[in-house]
Amino acid sequence: MVLSKKDGSVKPGKIVQILGPGLLYAGAAIGVSHLVQSTRAGASYGFDLVWILILANILKYPFFEFAARYASATNNSLIEGYHKLGRWAVIAFALLTLLTMFAIQSAVTIVTAGLIGNVCNIPASPAAISAIILASTVLLLLIGRYPLLDKLIKLVIVTLAISTIIAVISAFAKGHEPNPAPSQSFAWTNNTDIFFLIAFIGWMPAPIDVSVWSSLWSVAKRKSLRFTPTFKESLLDFKTGYIGTAFLALCFLVLGAMVMNRSGETLSGNGTVFAGQLIHMYTESIGRWSYPIIAITSITTMFSTTLTCIDAYPRVLMPITEHLFPGTSKKLGNRNYIYWIWILLLSGGTVITLHYLASSMRFMVDLATTLSFLTAPALAIMNYKVVTDKHMPPSLRPSKGMRIYAWIGMVFLTGFTVFYVVWNVTGWI
Repeated sequence: MVLSKKDGSVKPGKIVQILGPGLLYAGAAIGVSHLVQSTRAGASYGFDLVWILILANILKYPFFEFAARYASATNNSLIEGYHKLGRWAVIAFALLTLLTMFAIQSAVTIVTAGLIGNVCNIPASPAAISAIILASTVLLLLIGRYPLLDKLIKLVIVTLAISTIIAVISAFAKGHEPNPAPSQSFAWTNNTDIFFLIAFIGWMPAPIDVSVWSSLWSVAKRKSLRFTPTFKESLLDFKTGYIGTAFLALCFLVLGAMVMNRSGETLSGNGTVFAGQLIHMYTESIGRWSYPIIAITSITTMFSTTLTCIDAYPRVLMPITEHLFPGTSKKLGNRNYIYWIWILLLSGGTVITLHYLASSMRFMVDLATTLSFLTAPALAIMNYKVVTDKHMPPSLRPSKGMRIYAWIGMVFLTGFTVFYVVWNVTGWI
């Protein structure tokens, strides 16, 4: 089955059917990085960090595009690509995943818990609400797996995009302007500002390991559809998710700058209080009548992020386990058991992490985003090596221009990481 015209363009009526992995990428990305970090950037620094947001999206683009390229060219995920590079690459990615997964899952879950606790006025602790959320996501995955994710994410992303765009337009229509004397301007000599910048870049537009998730979702999408999208169709899906994600990040920063920065309000590090501030920001722009819509949209957005993350880590660790420990599937009797074992380990580890650290949403978010920043150069280099390796079909390898583009991104990420490590160790600024 082909969804393209003879000239290679995609048939308009089939675009919705093609979309899936790109929107799942957006579902994973449009969460903490947008609702929390982009909003904080605008609320704290006005429009000072707009250029950083744009630069991060531009320089990280190749490493996410490589995932869609590789999955389309080989019908395999990047995990298989790492395996072809050598056992070292699989081990390296496994270590990076294990190093970050509990912090990242905890960060997205605690923000979700804060929203639900605020909107539903639940007196339970954030850790308790998080445990209920994790149990709910595991149940949903048990029932629906990938087809459920694919359908749910389309509705959530479209709803969020429409409400966010309306909020931004309403803010301009009401004459909201950034505070002419903002409470804080970004300073390159301020340690707190530098630390926030690192965390901001770490998840803007998303951690680079999400590229591996995207490649796995692409393979799952093909099995679900029972046909193979063309290379152009796969890139259309990816670009739709990536460009839309970048645009919404800018929208959240603008809202933070025009509504919160203007009022001088400081974003709380407490998840429940922050949730109230976030929803107030929307309703301040659109109107009180929009509260139910915004509340539901915000909750479903973060819930979808929690859901995609808790599916992605076990989905990634399943082939990693099979590569590093051959025969595991045979011993267990079913490879899906590996998936569910990792889901239980991830859920349990997240609950334990939140039990001790749930009191500060801001700390959890900054920890997760900083870890993602520090691991970004290694993942970027590995993705580049996979798509330029000899096993990659020559006709679908990146062009010379794309390779140069990727090198610029790798140099930037590596240089900025070295700067951060030196600054953090020596205190130099």
